[in-house]
Amino acid sequence: MTDVSLSKESIVSFPRGVRIKEDKVRERTILVAPERTVALDEIGVAILSIVDGEKILAEIVEELSAKYNAPKQQIGNDVVAFIKDLQNRGYLDVKS
Repeated sequence: MTDVSLSKESIVSFPRGVRIKEDKVRERTILVAPERTVALDEIGVAILSIVDGEKILAEIVEELSAKYNAPKQQIGNDVVAFIKDLQNRGYLDVKS
């Protein structure tokens, strides 16, 4: 797992075997990876539902900023922190 720095042009994707799934028993959305899971809150689901392996980080931030009518800087900071955390834990890949 390589920690690639995030930039506006970075492409975020799910590594092989990682996906978003609805946990019907607990009635929540989870991020599933081989032999581990992470429960997602509403914000995490909003961010990861846009990740398609093609959009650059700037497009993800732009889309969320428009959807929630929030400042791009604030959304950008939150998205970067969230993506870096999941990247460091092996749940997301980042290509610059």
